[in-house]
Amino acid sequence: MQSYYRPLPQIGPARPVGALPIAGGWCWFTHAERLSRGDRPEIVPARELPPQVVDAICAPRPPVAGLGLEAPRLMGIVNTTPDSFSDGGRFVRPEAALAHGLQLVADGADILDIGGESTRPGAREVPVEEEISRTVPVISALGGRTDVPISIDTRKAAVARAALEAGAEMVNDVSGFDFDPDLAGVVAGTEAPVCLMHARGTPRTMQDNPVYDDVLLDVYDHLAERIARAEAAGIARGRIIVDPGIGFGKTLEHNLALLRGLSLFHALGCPLLLGVSRKRFIDALADAPDPGGRLPGSLAAGLAGVAQGVQILRVHDIAQTRQALTVWAAATGVGQ
Repeated sequence: MQSYYRPLPQIGPARPVGALPIAGGWCWFTHAERLSRGDRPEIVPARELPPQVVDAICAPRPPVAGLGLEAPRLMGIVNTTPDSFSDGGRFVRPEAALAHGLQLVADGADILDIGGESTRPGAREVPVEEEISRTVPVISALGGRTDVPISIDTRKAAVARAALEAGAEMVNDVSGFDFDPDLAGVVAGTEAPVCLMHARGTPRTMQDNPVYDDVLLDVYDHLAERIARAEAAGIARGRIIVDPGIGFGKTLEHNLALLRGLSLFHALGCPLLLGVSRKRFIDALADAPDPGGRLPGSLAAGLAGVAQGVQILRVHDIAQTRQALTVWAAATGVGQ
């Protein structure tokens, strides 16, 4: 029976001798939770983990689009769509999207993620040419105004190709190469990093009664399979980021199980990206029906991820998240 090992992350300068680093970052661990299907979790000393698991958890992650991961990074969201759940229509005009992207950079964004197709629950698929016409002009314009790397948020090979040619440096695929099998080849033919996310079904159907045997282990296995697929296509593991896909084919209970167990995904040997900003589970927990009113919940969930070693937070509210990270790091002694 397969065993899975989730490092129990700790932070701060009071680090005992023999503690092991998590991904070469700000978290460390002395014990791990051993998980297996059908058995009760067991706490084991870090020294008892298999060597290959220790290597995967502890190895420093390579830079993403030139960005070192020794500290948490913020990915700012620029939706050029009329129907995104949080800001649909506000930045559909290229000049509005450009201004928004530049403001996010001024607020402290490390990377910008440009999307031309909403992936909210129930969203319709956008034709390729329409998605390109929404995103490529914005990517081109931003590339001439900022040195911050740009990511294209797309499921489609043709869109990714056009975006990369326009100056994007990363691909963020919410389908994990499931939607368009040609996308892996497009990424493989470049040096661009790629984020592979877990999702159950398509945006139109993903919230139709999602069921898992064990959501944490099922998502882990899914991402491990997508990493193997990417490597088989010629994409080195050092170029792969993984995202557990909070809100994509998950109930509230599924989302909370993933958030509590995030550190398990370090055993995949890839950087972790977490997208919790303004998501619906915050409403379910805290009665915040307006996405714009979910900032406190977004900050809380994001900091919970960083406390488990998540390297990249994908957020709408860069200035507020940057402030929260700064105070959190000072209060916890991270980086001292």
